[in-house]
Amino acid sequence: MQDVPTLVAQAREGRPRAVARLISLVEGASPQLREVMAALAPLAGNAYVVGLTGSPGVGKSTSTSALVTAYRRQGRRVGVLAVDPSSPFSGGALLGDRVRMSEHASDPGVYIRSMATRGHLGGLAWAAPQAIRVLDAAGCDVILVETVGVGQSEVEIAAQADTSVVLLAPGMGDGIQAAKAGILEIGDVYVVNKADRDGADATARELNHMLGLGEARAPGDWRPPIVKTVAARGEGVDEVVEALEKHRAWMEERGVLAERRLARAAREVETIAVTALRERIGDLHGDRRLGALAERIIAGELDPYRAADELVAGLTEGN
Repeated sequence: MQDVPTLVAQAREGRPRAVARLISLVEGASPQLREVMAALAPLAGNAYVVGLTGSPGVGKSTSTSALVTAYRRQGRRVGVLAVDPSSPFSGGALLGDRVRMSEHASDPGVYIRSMATRGHLGGLAWAAPQAIRVLDAAGCDVILVETVGVGQSEVEIAAQADTSVVLLAPGMGDGIQAAKAGILEIGDVYVVNKADRDGADATARELNHMLGLGEARAPGDWRPPIVKTVAARGEGVDEVVEALEKHRAWMEERGVLAERRLARAAREVETIAVTALRERIGDLHGDRRLGALAERIIAGELDPYRAADELVAGLTEGN
């Protein structure tokens, strides 16, 4: 058993090993997870969470590393959650983004953690919300969450981040991808990376056109900017940071940031509750109550929806 109060105190002091142990407790769904979250609750809520998503090959890890450099120049502490596909053998993170961000490995103001999705859809690991809270409580000013980004369904980052950054690159068909449902709806800032390649200007124009075809915006509404970068050389990264800060200021001025964080907390509670119910239902396989309901369905005495209602009612009443 871990000494949670000591770990939390050490994490607040910026000790990487303590932060790592706390996130490991989260990932492993430790019996101490409730104790960890209770200890972190009054300490979190200060970090600015930026999500980065996009198709494979657009340079998410390189862009994330460049943003870390830019924020560190401002003296901010930065946490990075790099969510990778899972190894089918070990269940661990497969790509190892920490290797590609090795230049920050010795910086005490940066904490980088690769997390495996472990089959969770939506581009994020299931433990990501709690891991974000660990980094927040540990004193990170900015938390960058880099998602798997394996297709148009990877839009869950919008539910976890204060600001969502969608990366595209010329010559990868990203214009077509961006037109698909989801991508145009989640981006607060769009970045056309690898802008030194042919077609970068055309990609930016096409994206701008698509955004113009989107839902009508009232005066004062946020219009997602499009920034061109060459992240490998650090070009355009300061402009991305500037766009992020403008979006944060706009959200704070209009109360949008508070609304997003409130919705995020509500979704987290809902997810935990649904998971707990699912586990309890899973324990019912072979249980006489489930069997009895199934018999009544087969006999035509009950339809599946009413049976499910009875089952849920019994679970919530603790019967």
